[in-house]
Amino acid sequence: MRHVSCALLVVTAFGCSHETSVSFDPRVSRGTLTAEARYTVTYLATLGGSRNRPSGISNSGLIAGFVNRPGNATRVAAFWHGNSLDTLGTLGGPNSIVQWPGVSSNGIVAGITETAELDPLHEEWSCTAFLPSVTGHICVGFMWQDGVMQALPTLGGKQGFATSVNSAGQVVGWAETPVFDPTCNPPQKLQFRAVLWDTKKGTKRELRPLPGDSTSAATGINNQGQVVGISGDCDIAVGQLSARHSVIWENGVPTNIGDLGGDAWHTPMDIDDAGDVVGFSNPRGVVGIDFNPHAFLWTKATGIQDLKTLPGDDNSQALGVNSSHQVVGVSSGALNRAFLWENGLMQDLNGLVGAGFPDLLIVAQHINEDGVIVGRAVLHGTNMQVPFVATPVTPQ
Repeated sequence: MRHVSCALLVVTAFGCSHETSVSFDPRVSRGTLTAEARYTVTYLATLGGSRNRPSGISNSGLIAGFVNRPGNATRVAAFWHGNSLDTLGTLGGPNSIVQWPGVSSNGIVAGITETAELDPLHEEWSCTAFLPSVTGHICVGFMWQDGVMQALPTLGGKQGFATSVNSAGQVVGWAETPVFDPTCNPPQKLQFRAVLWDTKKGTKRELRPLPGDSTSAATGINNQGQVVGISGDCDIAVGQLSARHSVIWENGVPTNIGDLGGDAWHTPMDIDDAGDVVGFSNPRGVVGIDFNPHAFLWTKATGIQDLKTLPGDDNSQALGVNSSHQVVGVSSGALNRAFLWENGLMQDLNGLVGAGFPDLLIVAQHINEDGVIVGRAVLHGTNMQVPFVATPVTPQ
């Protein structure tokens, strides 16, 4: 583990004296807080790479994600708390990340790490889609707490992936079994199934797919133990027809929560403690594995709702939700733009941070119960992606 002591920095400053510093465009400055401004924006410390992401924020304000190392050839899981950044290291391989909102209010982090071992089957496992390059290293899910990273066991295969954790220490994700699955597309060979790891008890539980499906993967868990994820074919172990169906598991039993009508990419991304689910789904008319989804919100009372896109955009993805039914994500067209959806309306987050804000908030990754949002911004005049925190303005 590497510890970096740095403050949360406003848009006029960036970097940390203990790490590689990054030069800002001199025109960068805080937006003017007008009556319409609902959020102030601060930026988090990084290691100087140009691709950085805060993937989740807990209700206690802890943040997890990843930062690129200088040169951007590798990236490492990151944990921001108070005024400091911890980089969590790996289990012997070149990369580790927190890709989903994998952080609990009591400081447990869940993510993925490459190990020193190379994959004898030469698969390009799920992790590969989220790393800077294909390395050939085996990737497994991890649980991190109090400075210690531990690998999570698979279901008999080589590789795994952890996405989310609750305050009881229950971690979810997916892992390979030893079964060579005919629904896999090369180079993927082994079947995978959703897993619930109980790190307090030291147990693991396979969460089976819907009847007729081959594989499953869990993407979120709440503090009630409800789990969401996907069910479908093995495919290439990343979305596509692996996400034929969106599901919720309660007491280990999967239920199809529906979709927006397309053939693929039906993917829950987050579940709040009330059991509300957000994600993205190809709508009717999108054929096969083409990717052109819309953000959705699902509740037990109302079913699935298409949240549409920002005006002029082609697609959208909902990535986080709180119990006030505030949903955050990204709407995409000519540009990616972070959005906040509430009370039936999707709003561009860039329009809520005050006049004169120079940078572009491209993705809102997650939101906590206090309405604090984390995501990624591109600095004005650069291609530098930096992690931001948008905090609601307290009414005067």
